[in-house]
Amino acid sequence: MKKLKALLQASSLIQDLGFDTLNSLLYWRHNLRGNKIRKNYFVRASKLPPIILLQGFMGTRGVLLPLENHLRASGRDVISIDFGFFNVSDIKGSAQLLSYKIERLLDRFSGIHNIQKIQIIGHSMGGLIGLYYVKKLGGHRIVDKLITLGAPFNGTWTSLLGLFPFGVFSKGIWQMLPTSDFLKKLQKKTSEVYETEVISISAKYDSICPPKTCHLPGATNEILNVGHASLLMDKKVFDAIDRHLQEKESSARVVPIRK
Repeated sequence: MKKLKALLQASSLIQDLGFDTLNSLLYWRHNLRGNKIRKNYFVRASKLPPIILLQGFMGTRGVLLPLENHLRASGRDVISIDFGFFNVSDIKGSAQLLSYKIERLLDRFSGIHNIQKIQIIGHSMGGLIGLYYVKKLGGHRIVDKLITLGAPFNGTWTSLLGLFPFGVFSKGIWQMLPTSDFLKKLQKKTSEVYETEVISISAKYDSICPPKTCHLPGATNEILNVGHASLLMDKKVFDAIDRHLQEKESSARVVPIRK
């Protein structure tokens, strides 16, 4: 019986890893589309909050396209942010750019579409950008829900792999290390009361940002049987995102990462 259980677990692992290999290829295929993906902002009237998508490290708007198409097909207004050629910049700087672009969007569309709240979905480093915006730049006033996909809130040592090609000009790599000053400051409690619901979705077979690096105390933490690339490609993840977006109320609010 134990041998059969072990074989089933091994078979499941091989299946999931094999499927993630396919999703990794799809991930880079879409990522190489770059940031020239057509912007279809507010093409229909929707009573639901618009969703802002944030790509991870070395990500472009192209890699967000499958999730963007899925959300738009369900009737949501979806906006992906251009962080330049690949996303390797300072996380704080990217959060400030996010704040600026959200202000412009609200100035342009809030009167027409009566926007009261927005929702953010961030993949990997994009989740850190979203959390910094909510906790440090006043984003809690406008962000209803923040859903993160494989975001290393506790830092990840695998970011060291990017030091050789990118470490000289990418501050974001250093900020994602577990010992970084950026994460220490992000973990500090602030005096404001936060109203943003936070959902951290991690991937069981993620070797880049394992689930323990994505665990955020006070948030809703969920682990899915996928890998890192699958977080932007897999239907299981899309279904989980839909479920969290449809939930009305939750006690999962922005809190200090560590007390």
